[in-house]
Amino acid sequence: MSSKSLLHWIWPSIWRRNVTTWSPVGAAFNAKPHRRLELFEKNVGLFGVPELSSPAGFEVTTKRALKDTRELVDKVCSSPPGAVTVETFDQLSDGLCKVADLADFVKVAHPDPSFREAAEKTCIEIGTVVEKLNTNVDLCRSLKNLLDNKEVLAQLDPETRKVAELFMFDFAISGIHLDEKLRKEAVKLHVKLLDLNNEFLMGSHLPNRIAKSAIPEHIHCHFATEGSFIQIGGLHAESSNDLVREVAYRIFLYPNSDLMECLEELLKCRNKLAKLVGYESYAHRALQGTMAKTPETVMNFLQLLTDKLSERYTLPKSTEFAEVFVILWLCFGYRYNIEPSLYSPYFSLGSCMEGLNSLFTQLYGVSIMSEHPSAGEVWNDDVRKLAVVHETEGLLGYIYCDFFHRANKPHQDCHFTIRGGRQCQESGQYQLPLVVLMLSLPHPTKSAPTLLTPSMMENLFHEMGHAMHSMLGRTRYQHTTGTRCATDFAEVPSILMEYFATDYRVVNQFARHYQTGQPLPQSMVARLCESKKVCGAADTQLQIFYSALDQMYHGKPQNRSTTDILKDMQQKFYGLPYTPNTAWQLRFSHLIGYGAKYYSYLMSRAVASMVWKQCFVQDPLNRDMGERYRREMLAHGGGKEPMLMKLQKVVTTYMFPLTKICSVPQNI
Repeated sequence: MSSKSLLHWIWPSIWRRNVTTWSPVGAAFNAKPHRRLELFEKNVGLFGVPELSSPAGFEVTTKRALKDTRELVDKVCSSPPGAVTVETFDQLSDGLCKVADLADFVKVAHPDPSFREAAEKTCIEIGTVVEKLNTNVDLCRSLKNLLDNKEVLAQLDPETRKVAELFMFDFAISGIHLDEKLRKEAVKLHVKLLDLNNEFLMGSHLPNRIAKSAIPEHIHCHFATEGSFIQIGGLHAESSNDLVREVAYRIFLYPNSDLMECLEELLKCRNKLAKLVGYESYAHRALQGTMAKTPETVMNFLQLLTDKLSERYTLPKSTEFAEVFVILWLCFGYRYNIEPSLYSPYFSLGSCMEGLNSLFTQLYGVSIMSEHPSAGEVWNDDVRKLAVVHETEGLLGYIYCDFFHRANKPHQDCHFTIRGGRQCQESGQYQLPLVVLMLSLPHPTKSAPTLLTPSMMENLFHEMGHAMHSMLGRTRYQHTTGTRCATDFAEVPSILMEYFATDYRVVNQFARHYQTGQPLPQSMVARLCESKKVCGAADTQLQIFYSALDQMYHGKPQNRSTTDILKDMQQKFYGLPYTPNTAWQLRFSHLIGYGAKYYSYLMSRAVASMVWKQCFVQDPLNRDMGERYRREMLAHGGGKEPMLMKLQKVVTTYMFPLTKICSVPQNI
């Protein structure tokens, strides 16, 4: 064997063992997982649910949840009003959510089609029951009796009263005030929307394909192939080849008539439901319970931001398609991929996880520890399991990290709540939260661990912000646990983490070259931070356009296509022209989970910016500030109005009136 081949053979051991010593959590992510022999291990089922060792288990868990639901409905309807009313409501909600939320994840992420199909069936079945419960007059009356009894209500603590009000709010927006015939119509519309939502969500992630002969042969290698076709499943925005980007843009966004019909039917159905239950539009209904409250407030917010940014960002109306791609590439490339070959070696996945662990330990006294999942507990061999442990409070919950790319997995970074935390009155114990973080990172190779670009690293920090919100928002009731709060507040913890991800004092603690162990030079971090200002106004304006489009889709119906509305909004709120024969809205999957609420990213960014300035800009590793942030914001979950939180009061002093908010996005 030659010395060259010998060196190649032992190289992985060198970078893992001799040059850099990884902590246990770093090592867990910087090495390929070994396939475990589970022949003699008991299959504990997905997420430790024994029945879910096979797809048939979904039917079993669904039946049990529905049986428990009937018993709890009988209990709450026959009990006198009191704290037990709210506790039983929450137990009822928890029993259904534990099945539905788990199934909601499995239907999009499990590699086995039989599991996905069984999970989808469960989602529809549980969803239908939930909508029927939301229009159950007897169930609503039991809660109303509590809220109308001033003597009993006065004995409840603020959190319990808040949860009771939130459950009543769910009844109100579902049409509980309607007569029986109209309530049944509302349930039918809800059930129809479950199907339409699922159809659009699945379709928005599917690749488009085109005959190989239709595009130049020399760029075929940039795309997946299927027989005589090229499959294009994304925009390839990070490619340095302008033709690849243009082809990807035109093909990936090419209109699909079936999906277009689905979206337009979905929007009509949402509007019909909103009108039925007494709202002007779906946006008016969806924004109840948010910080913004009304579509008018949202549009004022977006217009004020646009006016503020227009001085810094304008493009000639005659800009050509090719020019658009040059501009976008220069902005995107300079901002996110500043010489990625120089940055990525410092951002191995393991080192980034070590950085997160170090940050959480210093801010909250929390450690993330790698655990070996039991047989059957996870859905793919490369899924990692983390225990979140506080130095005095003990185990807080578990995070399942589904970080690596695989076939049929959505190319979307997101956080899933599998089980919410709650104080179980029936057992006296605290139900630990379970969450999944889903990314789409490259696998480690024989010669290197998974190396992240700066944008991948920032996305990792963002999603981990959601996960820690779920872990640290330890409320008594699962209905308000962690991220189950106002949508335009839910993104604050995750966006705040992006500030930590680009602060040298934080990055310096973990960014090490995976081969040499050398730290990332401060000058490179400075260039990375400066690059975020390049085209920052344009990026903010793009988010404003998406938000305005979302509002228009969910406002008063218009007798024109979704594409015509998109053209109009793009002209009003964005400087780049519409590209003919494209339908970007068909890839706007946020229309499902964030319908009429996409503006939440911008509003949350404004709040996060002010929290950073108030608490962490002087010292991002300050334990006192970390504890204050946890105590005054994270700990409440959705159990307290955002505007009533102590830290939030400080923030809103600077944010409102809305004109104050316009100075924030320039810090992106």
